[in-house]
Amino acid sequence: MTYASTTLRPTNVNVALQGLHFAELLRFRSLLNNITHRRSASSPFPSFSVSDTSLTHLAVHKHTGDVYIGAINRIYKLSENLTELRSHLTGPIDDNSRCYPPPSVRHCSYKLSPSDNVNRLLLIDYTGNRVVACGSVWQGICQFLRLDNLFKLGEPHHRKEHYLSGAREPDSMTGVIVEQDAEQSKLFIGTSIDGKSEYFPTLSSRKLLKNEESEEMFRLVYQDEFVSSQIKVPSDTLSLHPSFDIYYVYGFVSGGFVYFLTLQLDTQQTLLDATGEKFFTSKIVRMCSGDPEFYSYVEFPIGCTKDGVEYRLIQSQKNRSNPPRESVLCLFTLSQINKCIKERIQSCYRGEGKLSLPWLLNKELHCINTPMPIHDGFCGLALNQPIGGLKVIEGLPLFEDKGDGMASVAAYRYNGHSVVFVGTRAGTLKKVSAHILQVLSFCGLFNWQRN
Repeated sequence: MTYASTTLRPTNVNVALQGLHFAELLRFRSLLNNITHRRSASSPFPSFSVSDTSLTHLAVHKHTGDVYIGAINRIYKLSENLTELRSHLTGPIDDNSRCYPPPSVRHCSYKLSPSDNVNRLLLIDYTGNRVVACGSVWQGICQFLRLDNLFKLGEPHHRKEHYLSGAREPDSMTGVIVEQDAEQSKLFIGTSIDGKSEYFPTLSSRKLLKNEESEEMFRLVYQDEFVSSQIKVPSDTLSLHPSFDIYYVYGFVSGGFVYFLTLQLDTQQTLLDATGEKFFTSKIVRMCSGDPEFYSYVEFPIGCTKDGVEYRLIQSQKNRSNPPRESVLCLFTLSQINKCIKERIQSCYRGEGKLSLPWLLNKELHCINTPMPIHDGFCGLALNQPIGGLKVIEGLPLFEDKGDGMASVAAYRYNGHSVVFVGTRAGTLKKVSAHILQVLSFCGLFNWQRN
């Protein structure tokens, strides 16, 4: 993002992953082109900087080009040339992370103190003509802000469905909005839980209604006594691995599916290591956007290999604090990923192998032979789910950096060419050209991990 070219610091926005699906192409291309066309050869790029807060997230309106920025204690609205138009104060707020429910609902015995409200999720809800901004205080509640002037339309915080996560890091939550009709949409939320699995699901699908004060706002799309629109980290997993968590790096929707890119503890490899070292793995999660029971949940390990070196850690806040020096930019196509997922589902429905998802199932369950056609849009049944991938989906390495260290990436297609912009930890911006034929693809940064 162009504004980051002048302020690439660890405290500023680092978009860890930017997908090459259609909506993101429009947003990034619109912002870049609008700025570039207004710049003469000798004039500097427009910029936006702040000195009294840190920026955490960015969203660009796909029609107007307006830029919305989440920060600590503030939300900003900028014009397409990065002129500040509005700002909205979100904190500090009197809080204590141990208060559940938050002190706004029930008296808390723990001492309250002014707490920074770190923006952890910033999405544009086009159906509701508003910004959804979720913070770190009061167990992760969200505000709805009007797009034109950032006027606060609502702040649901009275019921447990309103508390999305107790984690406070800015990169600990990712969301995807799936539009349905004029009255409601669905909000898919992936979040780290910071050990509080009894309070927060790590993945959920929630109602996003036009009326901000509706009692149904943020409730699970579906729930009965057996199944619901959520995935929780089992207590048995946390007993074996107290630090287990899932870090959702990026999410997007394409072709009737919702995808999340994640970094998580590799429980199998960690258990086998005699030294007690923790091993992490990167995975892509896919579900049908219209599947309320989450029967279609599938996850596959992803990574890429260059010159015999395996790169398995997708760039995220988890490994950004002490990152390896070596990183590589990799390309994945959705056709490749969907093909691997379809073949895995087909083999399971032939009764071959096991479900292979130990962190979620806590035991190995065999696939059940169920003869039936598995088409490209198959959304699962009550049996043979959830499914874990057996082999790593390998991406194509495009660019390797052993010096500065890559920290963020944004990619788009322009005049038939694919262009990737990479931000480094040293504060520089690099442009990488790639000959990519497939439009439905995405790029990711991977770090080296010794296996």
